[in-house]
Amino acid sequence: MAQDSWPSPAHNARAVTDVEYELMAARFSDDGVYGNPLDPPVVVAGVGLTVTIRANTEGSLRGHGWTSGSTGDTRSIAANSSGQTRIDRVVLRLDRDTWTVRAVVKTGTPGAGPPTLTTGQEFSTYEALLANVTVLSGANSVTVTRGERYVGSRIRPCTSQANTDPNPRFGDVTWEVDTKRLRIEMGAGAKQNIYSDSGVIGINSTVLSWSNEVESVLQERNGSVHLRLGSFRRLVSNLAAADESRLPVLIPAAFRHPTRDQYGGAIVGGTACRFIIHAASTNRAGQVWLVNHPNISAGAFLLPLSGQSWAVD
Repeated sequence: MAQDSWPSPAHNARAVTDVEYELMAARFSDDGVYGNPLDPPVVVAGVGLTVTIRANTEGSLRGHGWTSGSTGDTRSIAANSSGQTRIDRVVLRLDRDTWTVRAVVKTGTPGAGPPTLTTGQEFSTYEALLANVTVLSGANSVTVTRGERYVGSRIRPCTSQANTDPNPRFGDVTWEVDTKRLRIEMGAGAKQNIYSDSGVIGINSTVLSWSNEVESVLQERNGSVHLRLGSFRRLVSNLAAADESRLPVLIPAAFRHPTRDQYGGAIVGGTACRFIIHAASTNRAGQVWLVNHPNISAGAFLLPLSGQSWAVD
């Protein structure tokens, strides 16, 4: 068979069959229902041996839209007198004979676990899970375990200055072309980094009392900042043990912890010291101050120990 494509004037006068439509539209949308797992379950136990399909639920299966309708639906569950527990499934089923999608009950085999979903282009039906239904032997009611899958969102390109959707949905993913960050919507406009990498950023700053002998750098990756302070030399005057002193570095605003100071250690003249990296919420935001130390003479070297890291997103 030669290559073909549709819809096209060269293909069946632009007419598209149901089979061709499914092949074309199956990946227009994920299989499942619209919404998110914080919504009420799509299927709940009904009265007696029944389950109820939630009203006004919508979804998509192999590119075919589906709705439960304004009143929802009730599906009967077969009685079980086998002596063993049976697991049924409520599924969205595409019938390739009628090309309709309906929520139906797929009855399981007692003692054998839930029935396998039918998927694949070669079958007359295609199914997606909505719920599992436990039917005890001799029971006159059922237990429903929700299992609906939710249609996801595509990745949208944007910038960091214009990336707020006025109607955000759980799971929306955006790629910020200016910051090179992949972010996911967590609800109510809050976003979380999936991937980001600032590259290596020099953070040397100028203060009169210290010089930078080795460059201080940081790198943010996937919401975590990793800092490596270089080495510093005391200038101009001696530093008394009782005095705090600002070191010649500054953490850029985007990489400061919002609320928590970070603490690090250093060595000067063989004696241990402590410094503080101040959080964004302080009046020393992003500054690094030496706070616990011996008397330090002019010309002495301060050597920070291992690096620090903290979360920023």
